[in-house]
Amino acid sequence: MTGRTALVTGAADGLGAAIAARLADEGARIGIIDRSEEAIEKARQSDSLASAVFIAGDLTDGDDIARMMADFAARDMVFDILVNNAGGSLHTPRAFLEETDEDWDRVMTLNVTAAVRISRHVLPGMIAAGFGRVINLGSKAGRYGSLFTGANYVAAKGAIQSMTLQMAQEFGPMGITCNAVCPGAISTPRVERLLNERMTPEERRRALEGVPVRRHGRVEDVAAAVAFFASEEAGFITGQLLDVNGGQGMAS
Repeated sequence: MTGRTALVTGAADGLGAAIAARLADEGARIGIIDRSEEAIEKARQSDSLASAVFIAGDLTDGDDIARMMADFAARDMVFDILVNNAGGSLHTPRAFLEETDEDWDRVMTLNVTAAVRISRHVLPGMIAAGFGRVINLGSKAGRYGSLFTGANYVAAKGAIQSMTLQMAQEFGPMGITCNAVCPGAISTPRVERLLNERMTPEERRRALEGVPVRRHGRVEDVAAAVAFFASEEAGFITGQLLDVNGGQGMAS
């Protein structure tokens, strides 16, 4: 990926940081957006991300997105690769009847609207170059539903995955591929915390029995899938929703 420039959202820690580090190790110049100044300062200490350009801001605010993208443009960063990674359930209720309109709006804005807005800023440069790689982060929840999270998050990831298919058709003739990586349970500090809050040790053991490879995913598993979709070799692959879940989606 030498000579390519990649933007990864929500990438100062966790899964996003692993994706950004993998793309950097492959030779790409990296831009990172994250809301946490503290996480950004920690990420700067990583050898893989030492030369990355970090910009802090609020992805739920369209004006702030415009500001951040203008900042990247001022640094002559035109992106060949976009990874819409930012997302989450924002600690909203899991029960459908307990989710408020505000809960739905917040989760949809972070997971879907932010990706739409960022893509609007990045795609014109890809079109002009006749090359682009867009990788959206979906979820096993968006593919199959999940009682571990709320309907708002499930619907948001389903929307991202459907949008991926539409973008692949629309922008394919312009040299741009668009795919989604759909992780299952990936072992990050946030996920481990949620698992410990919501499941007993016995429930966790039984849940792993439903994963054919008998383990939770690692951030490196997802980063490898993203890196492949971002590569030159993936130029004939578009509109794909790739499950990275250890086979959990096919388990009965």
